[in-house]
Amino acid sequence: MADSTELRARDTIHAGGAWRAAVSGATREILDPADALPFAVVAEGDEKDVDLAVAAARQAFDEGPWPRTSAAERAALLRRVAELLVRDREELGLLESRDAGKTLEEGRVDIDCVADAFRYFAGLVAAEAPGRVVDAGSPDVHSVVVHEPVGVCAMITPWNYPLLQASWKIAPALAAGNTFVVKPSEITPMTTVALIELLVEAGLPTGVANVVTGPGHTVGARLAEHPDVDLVSFTGGLASGTKVAQAAAPGVKKVALELGGKNPNVVFADACATAEGFDTAVDQALNAAFIHSGQVCSAGARLIVEESVRDRFVAELARRAERIRLGRGTEEGVECGPLVSEQQRAKVEAYVESALAEGAVLRCGGKRPEPSAERPEAGYFYEPTVLDRCHREMRVVREEVFGPVLTVETFRTEDEAVALANDTEYGLAGAVWTADAGRARRVAGRLRHGTVWINDFHPYLPQAEWGGFGKSGVGRELGPAGLAEYRETKHVYQNLAPKPVRWFAG
Repeated sequence: MADSTELRARDTIHAGGAWRAAVSGATREILDPADALPFAVVAEGDEKDVDLAVAAARQAFDEGPWPRTSAAERAALLRRVAELLVRDREELGLLESRDAGKTLEEGRVDIDCVADAFRYFAGLVAAEAPGRVVDAGSPDVHSVVVHEPVGVCAMITPWNYPLLQASWKIAPALAAGNTFVVKPSEITPMTTVALIELLVEAGLPTGVANVVTGPGHTVGARLAEHPDVDLVSFTGGLASGTKVAQAAAPGVKKVALELGGKNPNVVFADACATAEGFDTAVDQALNAAFIHSGQVCSAGARLIVEESVRDRFVAELARRAERIRLGRGTEEGVECGPLVSEQQRAKVEAYVESALAEGAVLRCGGKRPEPSAERPEAGYFYEPTVLDRCHREMRVVREEVFGPVLTVETFRTEDEAVALANDTEYGLAGAVWTADAGRARRVAGRLRHGTVWINDFHPYLPQAEWGGFGKSGVGRELGPAGLAEYRETKHVYQNLAPKPVRWFAG
């Protein structure tokens, strides 16, 4: 590991086809959350850098070739990007692991999903018809509805899945013919910068792809309010998302917000009737809550289990959670990495402390682990934590913790299970476990969440829309609806035999 004095700042702001430093000259060290040591130094942009990047994107949209490039050519470029991602899979997976703290295997899977997203949107636009003909009721009229790019898109992405979340915005935006400026999280910017390098290598025209590294209160705020930005897409917390929407409102921009989640994982007793069913439900509850140390917007952080199996289920869950191997994500065999920052760990600790004060029963975890060779003392590690006997008045149950903390609630009837699952201001995702196919469909139909998994947790499909109800946001990502977010609809009405109307004298 290089000492911080040996690190050199990279020119990580890309505007108008050129890599450069921040106008102010400011920089930021990027820390590896496993040991709190810097491993990179990036440019720390501000409003002036945003203005330059937006101007480049505006010029590329208004005067450049990309918006007028055929769908087939745009699709071909997206496929080239997917090939480059496959080529650089190991390097990018490692970079994602060091940047965000996740395990190397999780980083590799992320890169695979990013490549899938580029392939999907390439195939979607390549297969589309040029327009939808509308019958105007006259042979002298040709009427067609066509889709056009929105224009300049501002993209503000989170720290937990830096490259994956960026790709969910960048791939459909490019497929639709837009230009963009992306602002990655200031603490995990490295793979987004690498993706811009791959877009350039793939042959994307100058000015189409721009990135400004820097904090949300300057870079993000300016992007949201900028008069030359036509669409703002934000993924992050509710408080920040509200500010983005307020900043974009005076310009009446298109806004897409993917915000928080407090996601229920509902387990009926019949799902645990067999040894295999029980083991699978427990295993998936661990996966739902603790993958990427629980730093997932769709994490199944609320286990809602039928009372008759609660004691057995929670006992086994806690036993296995205690055995999760914590450590540096790049180490072989590590199952869970650190939290992304000291600030995030302090937030998690405060939630656990408040839960215990409010009557929750600690079944496992609830503290920092003992340091070891694979867990440096300076790293931001926190043990997977199971809190039993929880109820809806607790902050830890109501609010998004974004850490390795699983709360346990119980129910006796199907109606009670649905009521508990829907008792949240969010509505992003949820799951139901049952051996009864009829119950599965009933409960899934009654859950007010954007994604509902039945006897599974966490899979997503590029061709299926992703979004939420309530305060989980507005708009959709992935699927045809994700592409539609980056388009405007135009009706072209052509009169082949125009005649005077003569409504007025003259």
